[in-house]
Amino acid sequence: MLLRRKVEESGVSINLCGVLIRITDLDGGDAPGVNFDLGVVVRHKLYNYRGVIVAYDPQCAAGDKWYLANKTQPPRAQPWYHVLVHDSGGLSTYVAQSNLENDFSGEPINHPRLSCYFSEFKDGVYIAHQGDQGSCSA
Repeated sequence: MLLRRKVEESGVSINLCGVLIRITDLDGGDAPGVNFDLGVVVRHKLYNYRGVIVAYDPQCAAGDKWYLANKTQPPRAQPWYHVLVHDSGGLSTYVAQSNLENDFSGEPINHPRLSCYFSEFKDGVYIAHQGDQGSCSA
């Protein structure tokens, strides 16, 4: 069964069972300081892996234990992104904006959950499903 929900809370991004939910501020614009949109292909500046943005938080939403266990601790007070990692066998990461850059290769990402979030890859960007479409089950 597919779980589909749309949540309207200012300043929060939510990813429930493979559903992209983009939350914007009360004026209808992007969350402050967000540099990468959903579906954008990025590259990690330190570890050089490629991936695609599937959700973001306006600041780090992870707990202290997770944050302090990282090899690096980029500032928490910046957007953090949920990224599906290319050729990883299904891994996803939670990455600070300061550690990401655009990937202009135009090459698609290989990840088993792409179809949960996106319907197509066009002009170097993934296009999110419209409405309640998608193929991942809860």
